[in-house]
Amino acid sequence: MPIRAELQPGIVRGELILNIQIFGTKKSSDTRKAERFFKERGIKFQSIDLKEKGLSKGEFTSVMQAVGGVDAMIDPDCKDKDLLALVTYISADERAEKVIENQSVIRQPIVRNGRQATVGYAPEVWKTWQ
Repeated sequence: MPIRAELQPGIVRGELILNIQIFGTKKSSDTRKAERFFKERGIKFQSIDLKEKGLSKGEFTSVMQAVGGVDAMIDPDCKDKDLLALVTYISADERAEKVIENQSVIRQPIVRNGRQATVGYAPEVWKTWQ
């Protein structure tokens, strides 16, 4: 039996509980669009600022598995081009560790619903969560 919305963040839709977390920065327009998407639908969410509190190693690993690997999480248009070049050309094993340490290269927003996750603005995926 699922825990009701009063006891856990998220909302109840039939027997489905949406427990949405949005990781991003205040300056990211895609993060603001994601927040607006859920607000317009009356879906509660937890907003986490990546500059103040980044992803923990466990959260990072969970998102990485959900989106298909660390390469899917890297933003090719990030501002720190030197760090992007370093992350791009190191081995895959070292790449995940370097991205955890330097989360400014991660695409935003990261939206999680339990074990499901997306990176970037993906309303077509979020609609299937409802």
